[in-house]
Amino acid sequence: MKWHKRMLTLLQKQGNKKVALCVDTSTNEVPKMLINNIVKLFEQLKPDTLLVQADFKIRSITPIKSDTIKYYSHGKSSYTLVLEWAQEEKLDTLFYITDVTGFIPEEMDTVDFDLYWLVPDDFIPHVPFGKVIKVA
Repeated sequence: MKWHKRMLTLLQKQGNKKVALCVDTSTNEVPKMLINNIVKLFEQLKPDTLLVQADFKIRSITPIKSDTIKYYSHGKSSYTLVLEWAQEEKLDTLFYITDVTGFIPEEMDTVDFDLYWLVPDDFIPHVPFGKVIKVA
């Protein structure tokens, strides 16, 4: 459970930074308990975190709360709108829980904030930017 310590350290370093946690809701075949535990960690350590629920579109942006996530079964995911939203909101850090199988436009090769892909799977795909943390 090496990722627990890493997440704890990253969250403690956020201080007064503007942070969001996005959950990819494009499938209902996800480890819901794991995701809820990650959301609870944010809820306890960084309660001003925004919770973004998104798949091929942004479904909601709310204060962080672990029992409010709604999953879908269509399997379509695009990261474009969330990444653009994060830039417009001038986030300092975005944590994104996803299997990283969604769409990222080729012309987007960097972002102006720290980005952590939290992958709840044993398979870790290549990401064009940001850092991957395996949370499986």
